[in-house]
Amino acid sequence: MNDFSNIWLPHAERFYKVAFYLLESESDAEDAVQELYLKLWKIHDSLGDVKNPVAYGISVLKNICMDRIRKRYVRKAEPLEKAPPIEDAPPESRSESRDTLRYLIGEMEKLPQKQRDVLIMRAIEGLEYEEISRRTGLSQVHIRVLISQARKTLKSRL
Repeated sequence: MNDFSNIWLPHAERFYKVAFYLLESESDAEDAVQELYLKLWKIHDSLGDVKNPVAYGISVLKNICMDRIRKRYVRKAEPLEKAPPIEDAPPESRSESRDTLRYLIGEMEKLPQKQRDVLIMRAIEGLEYEEISRRTGLSQVHIRVLISQARKTLKSRL
């Protein structure tokens, strides 16, 4: 217990600053640092091999913060078949929706092949990242990057 307190606790302020920088919220940063210390405490017996506690702590903290950011912004993509039909909308809105959809499909066709394929699997087919990974042989992280790039490109074009 004493080693843990002497090695890890003095860096609390530095960890907090990193978390605050990433999360931009005092309460979220405090929670992330608390989660970091809980994780470190759970594995405190194996922390003797850590040569640079600050770097190790910041690395773990960064992952905690990234998970929190993802949870903040993750929206479950709904397959198109679950979307309300265009026919339920007023006539002028239907025309606009069809034009937008045609334009969007045209822009999707201009995307690089991998981006287009994973975006279709995720947004239209409603597949989970695991399933897309199995089908494509790409890592889930790579798939997330490709989808993010595709969405960013489409957003800028709309």
